[in-house]
Amino acid sequence: MALAGPVAASVAEPDVPPGETASLNMTHLSNQPKNGALQGTGSDIAFQGKYAFAGNYDGFTVYDLSDKENPEQVVQVSCPGSQNDISVYKDILVLSTDSSRSDDSCESTSMPATEKAAWEGIKIWDISNPLAPEYVKSIETACGSHTHSLAPSKNGRDVYAYVSSYSPNATFPDCQPPHDIISIVKIPVKQPTSAKLVGTPNLFPDGGYEGDPTRRASTTSGCHDITTYAKYDLAAGACMGDGILMDIKDRERPRVISQVRDTENFAFWHSATFNNDATKVVFTDELGGGGLATCTGEYAPELGANGIYDIKRKGKSTELAFKSYYKIPRINTAAENCVAHNGSLIPVKGKDLMVQAWYQGGVSVFDFTDSANPREVAWFDRGEGLSSGGSWSTYYYNGYAYSNDLGIGFDTFDIDDSIDGPAEKVRQKSLNPQMQESFGR
Repeated sequence: MALAGPVAASVAEPDVPPGETASLNMTHLSNQPKNGALQGTGSDIAFQGKYAFAGNYDGFTVYDLSDKENPEQVVQVSCPGSQNDISVYKDILVLSTDSSRSDDSCESTSMPATEKAAWEGIKIWDISNPLAPEYVKSIETACGSHTHSLAPSKNGRDVYAYVSSYSPNATFPDCQPPHDIISIVKIPVKQPTSAKLVGTPNLFPDGGYEGDPTRRASTTSGCHDITTYAKYDLAAGACMGDGILMDIKDRERPRVISQVRDTENFAFWHSATFNNDATKVVFTDELGGGGLATCTGEYAPELGANGIYDIKRKGKSTELAFKSYYKIPRINTAAENCVAHNGSLIPVKGKDLMVQAWYQGGVSVFDFTDSANPREVAWFDRGEGLSSGGSWSTYYYNGYAYSNDLGIGFDTFDIDDSIDGPAEKVRQKSLNPQMQESFGR
């Protein structure tokens, strides 16, 4: 059912026919299929040195990127617990568990959230040897950990995990409404076994957006995702019914400094990406939770799209100012789930470029240097039938774009030099897309 808003008069034929692939200014170099014990949904990716760490609902895989055009799978870790969103910081790897389990081990089984004994939260690993990850600590958090975002302390001795979770229920002992909080875990870098929960700040004392079922628009009950930018002491929260900007100068006491709400077009504030100088934020709207085909022409271009906001600073006040929407322009079939999802900046100085996953809508590269007029500059699309779910996350790291497909594994792409030429010379030591770091001005 189409939502409120302008709707196309008719649904056109798909731009990429079923069973075919097409692209513009992007070349697909390789695919590493899912295999072994990790047959679940492919999720998020983090990078460090020559390795990519790719999450999967059944655990995570480590890929060696030495041959950048054809990465090699070197480690597979079985540890079931959706979503297994993943971050790395120095010798620490963090996994999010957002499904009720019998315990915190990697041999756990499903258990109803109505059971007090059920466990969900974050798992911490020692990756001082990336080829032999060691599970060292777990922290249970309210409503589990759908996603998490890292923020190092000023002195570098600790790294904080901002844990996002939602969907409280009065019948869930460990996930009680109204759940307007996030959880903050402090992880000592040299002694991660001493990690502990240090706060559960209430970000929405007024309760946040109440939702609107006529638009499939979600109520605010916690956050879905937070992106930190430690250099600027900022974090952007995509909190289901609201978008927020936070001051995180005091890592244990984040403070909301700007809050926005789109009651016409946004349905589920899903994730956020700053531009390099923290003057803009791209929020994504995961209309339908990733299961709807919003790219058929039936839904308006403002629905299931990105919302681009400028960060306006006036004296001591900071505001998020809406500038435009961005949605991929291609038509998909009604059988292809397609909506804005996870992406990252392409480090080209003087421009705001982002590569982004759109589930079965494929991968899109867009330029939002002019935040009021974003435009697509490259893309890759598999037609209906080639993937069971499409691309979950696509990120740019040291000259190439890497994507984790829900159904068919780990993809590598080369973007045309006319777009990312300067970025190919930028060398990053690590990349956690939900923990942004500057690549210079």
